[in-house]
Amino acid sequence: MIRILIADDSELTRVVLRDLLSQDAGVEIVCEVSDGRAAVEMTARFRPDLVIMDVMMPVMGGLDAVAEIMAATPTPILMLSANTDPQDSRSAFAAIKLGALDVMAKPSGVVTMAFSQIASQLIAKVKSLSRIKVIHHYRTQRPKRENVVAPVSAGPRRILAVGASTGGPKAVLQLLQELPKNLAAAVLVVQHIADGFAPGFADWLNRESALSVRLAVDGSELQAGTVVVAPNKAHLTVKSNRIALEDSAPLNNCRPSVDAMFHSLVGQQLAAETVAVLLTGMGTDGAAGLGALQKHGAYTIAQDEASSTIFGMPKAAIDRGAASRVLPLEHIAEVVCRLFPH
Repeated sequence: MIRILIADDSELTRVVLRDLLSQDAGVEIVCEVSDGRAAVEMTARFRPDLVIMDVMMPVMGGLDAVAEIMAATPTPILMLSANTDPQDSRSAFAAIKLGALDVMAKPSGVVTMAFSQIASQLIAKVKSLSRIKVIHHYRTQRPKRENVVAPVSAGPRRILAVGASTGGPKAVLQLLQELPKNLAAAVLVVQHIADGFAPGFADWLNRESALSVRLAVDGSELQAGTVVVAPNKAHLTVKSNRIALEDSAPLNNCRPSVDAMFHSLVGQQLAAETVAVLLTGMGTDGAAGLGALQKHGAYTIAQDEASSTIFGMPKAAIDRGAASRVLPLEHIAEVVCRLFPH
């Protein structure tokens, strides 16, 4: 039985969530609260497997509640946010930085025909997040520096391609924050994220890192020192040194798909100019593409198990022998920097 605590000041939202989660007999709502302070207190009391929490609440807001929960009673947290409200979206990503695992659109009502699909998606997310073992997110020690010898390539590398899923927003942020503003690489990011949140994710990364980050625009040129983030519901690929957004069928049940991006770089004969990084995430998306890139001359990095929120995607790549290096998140930026010209 997966035990859930719901924290939201909207009674309608709580009713909708209750109805959606009731579709699975293995999910139990152990407590409902309407403010952040109560969320902190009841999390300590009931020790739920997952907290579903609104960003904006009275008495204590969602951000402060996340910080207190992660300090006192570390618990997996799924944030609720209005994806049409920029302030809500910014706060949701700030909560992820504080230790929340993921964000989803706040349900305001459910269309009858889509109810089963929405319920199944929510329950799948609840089941995956509730299994994650979380700890206080602050680290007291900096890992030792990693020594790496840059591999020989036919020419200079100029593309950094990054893929991630569950746990990815925080991991991608950390990676970008540790890269220099003058990085001599065009950076491509595919992050599996709830519908409507890709623009907010790109905006958050832009504000929190020294690099220039924007949502990918079809037809735009690859630019060194610029990060482009895949939009919702479109594959981020590269054609003729330009971004190509494609609405073709999902790969690995994902659109955008990390594999779509990786394979496009192989198809455009850009593998030897690419460093590819596969970060935390559920499933296998990116594993086959990482292997193809490595085969054609890319330097490939997979995040290690200890630093991954969910080891699914990196593990699938490692099991295929697709990773040139397996590294903790804290070492990846250092290695990446050594692989590009200074």
